[in-house]
Amino acid sequence: MPALARVTVVEHLGGRTLRVSFSDGLVREFDFAGTLPGALAVIDDDGVFAAASVDQVAGTVRWAAGIDLDPDVLHGDPAAAQALQPRLVREYRVQQAG
Repeated sequence: MPALARVTVVEHLGGRTLRVSFSDGLVREFDFAGTLPGALAVIDDDGVFAAASVDQVAGTVRWAAGIDLDPDVLHGDPAAAQALQPRLVREYRVQQAG
């Protein structure tokens, strides 16, 4: 069974948009505008949202506020349980070296 893809790089592209790169070469760009209700509202702030980083152990997108996003859902493997989904802006693959 192949290893699950994990987040390797996250880049803030402005506003509520992130570029997320995965260990299998998939790159997805998401617009989270209007999709951060309830517990996620804590990251719906320009400075906080821009500080997204990668949890190197879990392979997730995380924020210092204790919020992290499931890498499998971001990768597109299972459907997310949350009704509000970020809009997928762009998706492509990069060639893996080696």
